[in-house]
Amino acid sequence: MTSHNEQQWDPIAYQQHGRFVSDLGASILDLLEARTGERILDLGCGDGALTRKLVDMGCDVLGVDSSTPMVEATRALGVEARMMDGQSLDFHGEFDAVFSNAALHWMPHAEHVLAGVWRALKPGGRFVAEFGGHGNVATIVNALHAALAARHVDIPNPWFFPTPEHYRALLEKQGFQVHFVALLPRPTLLPGDVRAWLTTFAQPLLSAVAEEERPACLAALADTLRASMCDADGKWWADYMRIRCHASKA
Repeated sequence: MTSHNEQQWDPIAYQQHGRFVSDLGASILDLLEARTGERILDLGCGDGALTRKLVDMGCDVLGVDSSTPMVEATRALGVEARMMDGQSLDFHGEFDAVFSNAALHWMPHAEHVLAGVWRALKPGGRFVAEFGGHGNVATIVNALHAALAARHVDIPNPWFFPTPEHYRALLEKQGFQVHFVALLPRPTLLPGDVRAWLTTFAQPLLSAVAEEERPACLAALADTLRASMCDADGKWWADYMRIRCHASKA
């Protein structure tokens, strides 16, 4: 995770409302093919759930995140972690691999991120990532912007949701050998209703609404989204779209 535009991360709330992020992202570890003894950077480590898995696989892992509470949560798992903006990585040829799950869409300066990843990798090192892609949670995003427009609020989208073509071009421009970049639909069951998702993940947009008006705004958004996101059993599903990529430093 990274913290921009008033997005703040609470590890306890994240475990309650966002644990599905690391649970569903665990499959990307298979793509990483981490080997015992490898030095790996977890870029945007969040609360360290996946970082700890890499440690348990015998890897020498460093997690970085711009959220102090998330770094502290990662350290509490016995994992080395540092406060660092993923758009300003300060490593040089130290890592066999850079891994990232559900973090890069919080880093709009993608060119800076990839330049830092490139510097951090050893020659031949690999970069494996999954994050929000084009159309990610579009139903929610469109409803949010409509609700803000009704309040005469115009705020830019805080997320970077690229097309696979765009992201491939960025990787190649940096000099990476791209093995694949894919956009994967992943309808995602939410642990609660959409209001919990909004208060956990959409703070940059909700912060534009006066605090005393937010409960009413959230209730109205839930009513608007119920027909398209809530199934007959009362379960809420979000239209996640994920970019998954595998590249290496030539």
